[in-house]
Amino acid sequence: MLRALALKAFLCSDLDDKLQQVDSLPHAPAETARLAPEETPVAGLTCMAEPARPGRPDKPKLVPPQDVPRRAAGGVQGRAALLHALAHIEFNAIHLALDAVWRFDGLPARFYLDWAQVAREEALHFRLLRDHLRSMGVDYGHFPAHDGLWEMAERTADDVLARLALVPRVMEARGLDACPPMRDKLARAGDETAAHILDIILRDEIGHVAIGNHWYRWLCAQRGLDVLACFEDLKRRYRAPRLVGPFNLDARRMAGFSEEELQAL
Repeated sequence: MLRALALKAFLCSDLDDKLQQVDSLPHAPAETARLAPEETPVAGLTCMAEPARPGRPDKPKLVPPQDVPRRAAGGVQGRAALLHALAHIEFNAIHLALDAVWRFDGLPARFYLDWAQVAREEALHFRLLRDHLRSMGVDYGHFPAHDGLWEMAERTADDVLARLALVPRVMEARGLDACPPMRDKLARAGDETAAHILDIILRDEIGHVAIGNHWYRWLCAQRGLDVLACFEDLKRRYRAPRLVGPFNLDARRMAGFSEEELQAL
């Protein structure tokens, strides 16, 4: 039930309908009945050679990262462009969580419940940002956006270990570093509403990265792999972006990174 619903929400292209479906994902273990490994949500989709693309509205237009406009947060249009970029990240994060639920077979029920929770919280973040954008006279889709976060999901579609190593622990953990200075920039521009939204996002993203860390370590233990050595190997094999500081070490500690891992940064 849960995995099939996650796939349905993943493929939905109507924005409001998608958000409603995500909000309605089951919360309780009893609602995840029949999560046996052989129970795939749609025959032939799981572990496809070419991963399914998430359903999206017609806008925003997707462009290369270098073509996304960058504006200072001081003016209204600049703040709108920045918040739109954040909303697009959160929209992609919804798909990343849904994809983890429906794509990967044979994991404990708690794995699927955890990522369904992440999907609901990412949908909340997206909704908060979108509502604020609307209060500024802009809606999601107004600015072009890039698809870098989803590209890493496609690269790691063949192995749940690679997905957990490189999406929550690399791509999403970068948000822990970027969120506080961005929040301060928005506060200095007088946008206390946006600053408060980023406080919520940082709080929840610490939990999301912690979930990724937990299941990455669990899988390493299941496969008899060293956590650090495996991580370095996967970064090379899947061409993960190089991690560049400054790092929010306190947030990363709260998200479950060890001191050894922090030193390796």
